[in-house]
Formats: sequence, C-alpha cells, structure tokens
Amino acid sequence: MPRLFWVIVAIVLLPASPLCADEAPLSRIAFGSCLKQDKPQPIWEAVVETQPELFVFLGDNIYGDSDDMGVLASKYAMTAKDAGFLKLRATCPVTGTWDDHDYGANDAGAEYPKKRESQQVFLDFFGVPKEDPRRTQEGVYSAKVYGPVGKRIQLILLDARYFRSPLKKGFQPGEPGDGRRGIYVPNTDEGATVLGETQWRWLAEQLKVPAQLRIIGTGVQVVADEHGSEMWGNFPRERQRLFQLIRDSRAEGVVILSGDRHLSEIARLPVNHPDSPGYPLYDVTSSSLNAPSGNITKAGTRFANEINSYRIGLTYFDTNFGSVHVDWTQPDPLVRLQVRDEKGAVVLQQRFPLSHLRIGK
Repeated sequence: MPRLFWVIVAIVLLPASPLCADEAPLSRIAFGSCLKQDKPQPIWEAVVETQPELFVFLGDNIYGDSDDMGVLASKYAMTAKDAGFLKLRATCPVTGTWDDHDYGANDAGAEYPKKRESQQVFLDFFGVPKEDPRRTQEGVYSAKVYGPVGKRIQLILLDARYFRSPLKKGFQPGEPGDGRRGIYVPNTDEGATVLGETQWRWLAEQLKVPAQLRIIGTGVQVVADEHGSEMWGNFPRERQRLFQLIRDSRAEGVVILSGDRHLSEIARLPVNHPDSPGYPLYDVTSSSLNAPSGNITKAGTRFANEINSYRIGLTYFDTNFGSVHVDWTQPDPLVRLQVRDEKGAVVLQQRFPLSHLRIGK
C-alpha cells in the first residue's frame, strides 16, 4: 500500500482529543489548597461525595520546605498513600499547580535553588508522562480544554513561583481597627514579574483558545490586594497586566480560583472597575483542606478583621474545599461557585447564568 494510505489510517485511529465534539461536558470540578501531609485528611470523603469529574490542587499540596528532593518526595508519598486521597484518585482525574511550600520554601520565588529538581518531583506526584511539555519547560504551568464544542471549559493553571521576583517587606501598622495585615508592600520595580515573559506569551495564546468558561488557577489571590500577605497585589503592575490581558484578548467566561490563605472567601472585581474585562471577575479562594486557620478559637469563633474591599459576603476559616458546578442543561448554563465545609455543606456561594460572564452583559 502507498505510504499515504497508512498515514491516513494512523490518523483515523488516533485517540479522541480533549476537543472532540462527542466528549461529555465537564459539570463538576472540585478544588482546594494547603494540605498537611502528616495530618489526617478526612475531607476527601466529602469531596468524593460531590462526585467531582476533576479535582484541582491550587498549591501547598504538601508542606515540603526543603532543598532535599528526597524529603519532598517522601512527603508527597504520605498523601499518595492516604486512603481518602486514593478514593479521590479512583473517582476522577487529579491535576494542579503549586505554591510556596510544595515548591520548596516559604514565600519563595525565582531565587529558590532547587526549582528544576522540585518541578520533576511535583510532576511525578501527578503522574505526568515523560513526554509532557512540563517535563522540559521551565515552570509547571499548563492548560487543557474539556468538553464538546459549545460546552467547553478551559482550565489554565499558572505558575506564580518559578519566575517570581523578590517580595518587598516594610509594612507599617496603621490606625487601630485597620485589621490584621501581612508584612509585604508592593514591589513596583519596572522589571518585577510574577509569571516571566515566556509564561506571559503562553497565557496570551491560551486566552485565544475557544471556550465558554475559562478557569484560571493560581496559588495566591488575584483580586484581593489589601491584606499584605502573599498575593498578586504585591506586584501591582503584574496584577494590572493580567486584567488587561484578559480584557484586550476579549476572553469571556473567566473565573479565578486561588488558595494559600488558610481562609476562604469570594471576591469580585466589579464590571465598573477600570481593569474590568467587561464583566464581573470572580476570585474564589479555598484554603485549607486540613489545616484550619488560627482564627478559630476553642469556642469555635470564626472571625478576623481583614480588609478586602472586593469580598462578597463572609470569610470562612474552617477546613474546606471549593466547587465549580455548571448546569449545561439550561438554555443559559447555570454556574455555581462554592466553598464547602468538611462535611460537604455549602458555606459560601455565588450563583449566576454563564451569560453573566459575557462582555457587556
């Protein structure tokens, strides 16, 4: 047979791609962050009960904090063999990005000396194949599209560690009543970066990929910018660049998922904000999977005075995970952004039609 015949046969027999029109739409995504591998992990039972079709880790997937790759690998192994986590892996695919503690050092950025080695340990935990681009690129950022034409969800996972410029300290306490605040002040240096130029170019291309809902996952909060702990707001030029890129690309349906804070909240950049992409931009923070905030007292109080002008509703400090539910059966698909407690009960929610995330709607 001519060689061309066999080439055509090979193409026809290739496995269906994630963009294949007959693939079922993705309707239930669970996510979370901040998992201490040496502590019990009972939350997986509640996660599994929601029947997720995908679970996304948003960083601090272990508390590694070491330059020794053997130490990092052994800590990943503790979670990998947890019975609840094994049940999750049997239920749905698991993917993610990293934050500082699984990256290798508290609040670390580009200066962390073992980032290349740590990247491979991270990818090993997620079972990433040797031929995957993440095995050879710098940084763990990735993207994938799920579902058929007209019901596509694009998951974009950013790496806000590998290239990130140094943080700057110097917070000066304000007047009483300003609330708790971290130690960092904005790094306004012209060359300061969060993603690095290669990742920025990659992200610009990803925002051109056709999708109805785009989920951007990143280890630290994007919309909140006043608390002085780690956040995109520590690099105001980069935060504004992200908003501008979404706006200039006219990418619709963007929702941000974040972790890190050992608290959960939902923030919204309003449509009338100068950096708005032309629709409300939500940032759902879920943390922690098994290490509740220190703001929970013995009496059960869950309260802290922390300024966030973009917060919608309350802040939740107990163990939790997040959910994104999309009801594709509706003429205008219904989106639910949720935070759920250790038993699976919804404690925070924003509910809206998908058209809410369209320019000018």
